[in-house]
Amino acid sequence: MADGDAKVQAQYEAYPYPAREPGDEAHRLITGSPSHLLEIEHFVLAGGRAQDLPKGNLRALVAGGGTGDGAIMLAQQLADRGPNSAGGSVTYLDMSTASLAVASGRAEARGLTNISFHHGSLLDLPKMGWEPFDYIDCCGVLHHLAVPGEGLAALTSVLTEQGGLGLMLYGELGRTGVYPAQRAIARLRGDEPADEGLRLARRLVAGMPAGNWLKRNEHLSDHLAGDDAGFHDLLLHSRDRAYLVGEIAELVAGADLRITGFLPPGAYDPGSYIDDPELRTRAAALPVVERWALAEEMSGAMKTHAFYAVRQGNKTGGAATGFAPSMVPVLREMSAERLAASLEKSPRLSAELGGVARQFELPEGAAAIVALIDGRRSLRQIHGRLRAGGTKLAWPEFEVKFAAIFAVLHALNLLLFAGGKAV
Repeated sequence: MADGDAKVQAQYEAYPYPAREPGDEAHRLITGSPSHLLEIEHFVLAGGRAQDLPKGNLRALVAGGGTGDGAIMLAQQLADRGPNSAGGSVTYLDMSTASLAVASGRAEARGLTNISFHHGSLLDLPKMGWEPFDYIDCCGVLHHLAVPGEGLAALTSVLTEQGGLGLMLYGELGRTGVYPAQRAIARLRGDEPADEGLRLARRLVAGMPAGNWLKRNEHLSDHLAGDDAGFHDLLLHSRDRAYLVGEIAELVAGADLRITGFLPPGAYDPGSYIDDPELRTRAAALPVVERWALAEEMSGAMKTHAFYAVRQGNKTGGAATGFAPSMVPVLREMSAERLAASLEKSPRLSAELGGVARQFELPEGAAAIVALIDGRRSLRQIHGRLRAGGTKLAWPEFEVKFAAIFAVLHALNLLLFAGGKAV
């Protein structure tokens, strides 16, 4: 093992990240992006269900699983789909035995039997002899490798032809102040043991003047949360780098992959930050990667980039598109009844995208449509229910209205398609 790799491993043995307690699983499930099952079905399986895969379930790999957030979330969601791993299985891999112990303890606390735990480096995946996976999660790992492209190549070596990846990489603009602070700490730290280096670093950060870029960056909080793992990961890491959106696109293309969506989608839409009509029109005319990059530049707050990707040659997978009658809309982490009740009172929603507070207005009648989204009914069936209830909407009118609802809720990563591809 190279010296740099050994230092990264030693850090996560000493400070498993993020800090988690298995006992907390009794009262909460941590969810997020990537690797939410509904997102996988929307952005990788084009709106199809995991159960419709050739082998009848989803085989997932979480490479560099840390203390288990992604693995536990996905394994629980798969278990909820069917008993005895009928929904699918998760393979966890990490080079830190301390992190593995936390993750496996969390799985045990939940009674999850659909995760297998393995100790090792993702760089060794090509020679592990594992059957290819339908989905691979690699969240917050590639940017800690000496050569991130080699890590991505290792991941794609065990990806099925129709499979996809959920990735997270650090965002350069949102981490403004991190790297000067890292360098300042390194100058004063010397070769002290980790605990002594942590003590010195905390004293240095506490004494930084108000004009310091780390102090001024209100979007960073790991070093303020109080736990040593978060502080160490942000400011004492032995090796990390951050990316602009365009650099991510180049990295992904170099592995013969294509990005199917950043999350939340609205944060990567320049229209979320530009109100001037002429400028919005110009932004909308840009190629997609340039639109993403412009949104990042306008926001300035994106400290991480979570996204999905599939192989360039995958013509049937990727993100769900269009509004064919057979497609099944589903709300992500949102009660249809509660959202519909809110929209009955007011068609306006308030949300933050890319660090900017925005207000969105949904069309008249949105509450009645939202109330019928249960993750099982297709658009055709929702339209039929509305007509049966006395709403005289022809399909073209319904499609226009649903498209307006989708534009808002999908931008916030609240509305996806999962359950059936367009026919």
